[in-house]
Amino acid sequence: MTIGLRARLPLAIAGLLLSAQTQAFLPTPLSVLESDALSPDASSLAPTSTAPTYSNSDALSESGNISNAEPNIKNSTSSESSLATEQLLSTWRQQVKTDKLAQHTTWRRLLYFYDDKNSVLGKKKTESLVDDPSFFLSENGQRDSGAELDAMLAALAQELVSSSATDNDQAKTDTNNNSVLCRFPARVAWLTEVLAIDAASLSAECPELDEWMQTIAPEQLSIMFAQEYLDNPLSAFAHTLLRIDSKASIAAPNQIDKAYALNYTVDGDPNDSFPVYATKSMIGSYNSAIEIDPYPEMLAKYLQDDERDTWTYQLGLTPKEVQQIMRHVWETKALKMPYYFTTDNCASEILRLIDVVRPQQNLLSQLSYAVVPSDVIQLLNDEQLLASTIYTPADNTLRQSQLNEKKQQRAQLGYHNSAKQTVNEIKSAQLNPISSMSADGQTLLKRQIDVSDNNPIDRHPLQLGTIGIGQRSDDDYIDIGFRAGFHDTLDHASGYPQFFNLEGLAATLRLYDTDDNNPNQPDSVVLQNVTLIRGRSFNPVNAAKKGNTWGASIEATRVNDGSQEAGTDHLVGSVGYEKGWSWAFGTPATGTGEMPPQLCYTFLAGTGQVGRGINKGFRLGAGINAGCRYQINNQLRAQAELQLPYWYHGSSDETNVRGHYWQPVSSLGLQYDIDKKQALRINANYEWQDRIDANDDIQLSYRRYF
Repeated sequence: MTIGLRARLPLAIAGLLLSAQTQAFLPTPLSVLESDALSPDASSLAPTSTAPTYSNSDALSESGNISNAEPNIKNSTSSESSLATEQLLSTWRQQVKTDKLAQHTTWRRLLYFYDDKNSVLGKKKTESLVDDPSFFLSENGQRDSGAELDAMLAALAQELVSSSATDNDQAKTDTNNNSVLCRFPARVAWLTEVLAIDAASLSAECPELDEWMQTIAPEQLSIMFAQEYLDNPLSAFAHTLLRIDSKASIAAPNQIDKAYALNYTVDGDPNDSFPVYATKSMIGSYNSAIEIDPYPEMLAKYLQDDERDTWTYQLGLTPKEVQQIMRHVWETKALKMPYYFTTDNCASEILRLIDVVRPQQNLLSQLSYAVVPSDVIQLLNDEQLLASTIYTPADNTLRQSQLNEKKQQRAQLGYHNSAKQTVNEIKSAQLNPISSMSADGQTLLKRQIDVSDNNPIDRHPLQLGTIGIGQRSDDDYIDIGFRAGFHDTLDHASGYPQFFNLEGLAATLRLYDTDDNNPNQPDSVVLQNVTLIRGRSFNPVNAAKKGNTWGASIEATRVNDGSQEAGTDHLVGSVGYEKGWSWAFGTPATGTGEMPPQLCYTFLAGTGQVGRGINKGFRLGAGINAGCRYQINNQLRAQAELQLPYWYHGSSDETNVRGHYWQPVSSLGLQYDIDKKQALRINANYEWQDRIDANDDIQLSYRRYF
């Protein structure tokens, strides 16, 4: 069979348009192989390309030209489409092998493989953290990133070739709703870039994805930090979420109704009691949940409901990176992943998302065993990923600012005490509904107030190591201690909520200088204390803060047993709770919503202790704890406290053993900050009990924050 002159022209044009690379993997119809009508001159004019892009339109262009030349030749058959798919896939596989894309950090992170993340509770590094089979195209995808990549390429090649053969628009829409282009847009976007696939060939109708992306219209991401809030124990370690800005909210940052919040949180059972809820959150018995809500709703929760100051930091990400992050969120938002309060939480998820688009950063691996919101802020700042900062005062901070101003005005006029009614009106959230948000909750209002000294970037590092020398009665000792977090009232205060006091996972080992001539010589090495959690929440009654003043502790500590003559110290398990009142006094920082810097407090306290060394193996105590904390200057703070517990061991028939008694304890602490990471501290205490062997204890310690 020969091809007529009228048919030769289209074939010559086709030869000019087709690249050498396209011809390399596209099927050549049999009619062309049998024909000698295509002139060498025409075919030699076909251009070559050194950086090809692959598209489904290219895959079918040659057969389209042939159909123009031969009207009796039909469109590509299913076998030809299959051949085109295999040839396209073969080209991609070769590039994947050459560039080792199956082990590329970005690809593995898109699948939740974290080769550089150490976690006590995590899975093996060779497995994805995701258990859901719907997240993978390959049966071995959870364990083999290469198998998942090959399955992804096969599905993508099939869709590219078959999409052009589907003329029915409704059929395309129905198909694409479940296609890899719509299910895994972040993976497709990355493959498009690394394999140089023509983006135009990937256009598909994804109604759900398109509507979602158009609604949030992501252009910029910021991390919002809500400060620690002890009155809700689950918020005691602060909280972070992402603010998603569109072009409209970037143009008018105060119009927060144009922004959205991405919140990674625990999907817990609200019917569980707090101890059960907290335990399940710690051990991963609850799943996580990704919530995307209008930003004003989330901001109001922190500023108005909890009354927590917020700090918002714009992330130094490009719009392209922002959109890729949101595509990845689309892929993962329905996953049921275990939530771990200390390792896989609101803060770690933000680092994980940034790691997906910035594989060179390795942010999550830098906080392997505990991820705390304030540490994340400091890490992002150290990595120069924070572009700008916005401070938003809570409602109580604004009321406190008004209260400070009113008291200052009255002091200048010679009135030393403000009118009680006026003060109460200013302090009341009901009578004084001032807020950083407009009445309709859609706009941020600009308030004339200086920033408080609670920017988490400025705080001391979370962990603490101590070494101290001291004397207990006549015995010299050395203390070596560690605290995983957070902060007590004598620590450097900048960066923390005012009067913040929360310590967790702390231990102290004491080494005594032994003296064989001392009959009551303690062991040479003793465990002085192990603290699981200890904290106090101060809400002064004369300030604008709402809430009560209370404290709680769970620890093992050494105590002196005052029920027997020459009682020695013993390690006991101790649980305590206290509730009372506190007062702030002094002169607050001018122009801010900070409370006065000095604090006094009184608690009604109850304690239960158990241990083999003490009389009857237990004792119960009730009494009063009172003290004051004084800020001498920015580097020096002091605190004095008197505890008046009355202890009960139960009745005893022994004449020299008391079943109940008073055992007052007075203590004094003084800390001097060398810098943000170093300090010296003096602690002294005296137990007013004549039956114990050692009444006094004084120590000088060096403290290193890291």
